[in-house]
This record gives sequence, C-alpha cells and structure tokens, in this order.
Amino acid sequence: MKLSVVMPVYNEVGTIEEIIARVQAVEIETEIIIVDDFSTDGTREKLEQIKEHENLKVLYHDKNRGKGAALRTGFPAATGELVIIQDADLETNPQEYLKLIQPIIEGHADVVFGSRFAGGECHGVVGFWHYVGNKGLTLISNCFSNLYLTDMATCYKLFRREILQDMTIEENGFGFDPEFTAKVAAMNCRVYEVSISYGQRTRQEGKKIGWKDGFRHLWCILKYNSRRSRK
Repeated sequence: MKLSVVMPVYNEVGTIEEIIARVQAVEIETEIIIVDDFSTDGTREKLEQIKEHENLKVLYHDKNRGKGAALRTGFPAATGELVIIQDADLETNPQEYLKLIQPIIEGHADVVFGSRFAGGECHGVVGFWHYVGNKGLTLISNCFSNLYLTDMATCYKLFRREILQDMTIEENGFGFDPEFTAKVAAMNCRVYEVSISYGQRTRQEGKKIGWKDGFRHLWCILKYNSRRSRK
C-alpha cells in the first residue's frame, strides 16, 4: 500500500533536508509531494538542488498563500492509496506512520488523526496557553461535529485518497484543520485517533501558527459545521 506524504513548506531551510530523510527512512512505500509556499530563506534553492531525488515531487507557489492553499496544490499530485500531511519542521516523527496506518489497514477507519494530547507517548512540555487554546478549540469543534477528538489541529491527518474526490478545500491558511474536520464529519467517515509523540518548537525556532489563527479556527468551526447542519 503506497502512502503519499504531502508536505507544505514555508521558510524551513534548516530542517527541510532532515525531514525528507526521515520520511524516506520509513519502511513503507512512499512518495513525497512538497509544495514550497514561496519561501524566501533559501529553502526554495535547496529544494532545487534535491528535487531529482527518488520518490520526490516538488511544486512551487509564485507567492505565499498559506498552508491550506499549499495542501490544495499538493493533493491532486498524490497517487498513493493513502495520504498523510507532514509539516516540514521536526515536531513529529514519520516513523509513527506505521501505527497511524494500522486502523485503515485493519478496515476500521477512513481517517486517522495523530493526537499529541491523547496520552501514552513521550513528548516535550508544550506552552500552557498553546495547550489551553488547542483544547478549547477542539472542544468547540467536537460540539459541532459530534466527533470526540483530543487534537483537532494536529499535523498528522492520514486518510484514504478517495476522500479528496468528495471534498473541496477552501481555506488558504491554518483554517484547513477545522474545515477538514467538519467535512470529514459531514461525510460520515470512520474516524480514529492515535497517540503520537511531539516536540514543540518555539516561535524563535520558526513556529508560524499564532493566536490570530485561533480566531480563524473558531470562525471556520462555525462556518463549515453550520453548512453540515443545514444539509
């Protein structure tokens, strides 16, 4: 079973080669689809140097559009039976793809969320307000979607590729997470959650999501779940 790893990238010159190597080290068949969202720190030039690597596709945006827009560009290039989203930082561990895939292989799930907060795995201590904000938004999302998740905004979302055929991604930025969650719920997908390890980086180290994105998340929860309610 082939796994398409879709990786939105923006200004990750310090980690891009390492995360590619870590994905390629996973002992399953993968293709890596990188979408550079108009990086300006040398990431783009580094990708030009390595784009001929085996199982690697590199796509480029002509201006910075956001994570959701990068995923919207990358998804149509996926050819695997399964698709996973991978950030270009080193906060998550690609070796955990194997356990994320398991519920789908066993026929129990269509979509698997990799939870940073479900417990059972080693992780770095996250910022208190980051944790509170994430848990609060996840709770509100759960109320509207009727899914019981512990981590709606996780990077690791793994799913059957055919789900994309019935889903149009509209959000350009981090609002992708609540949009995807609401639309998965509306499609009555079988959703599993698997605990993952996590090492949060700081804004000084390049973390991009901020408190303003939390307000966008809230708006997207209301927007996309209200559509579901009307249907």
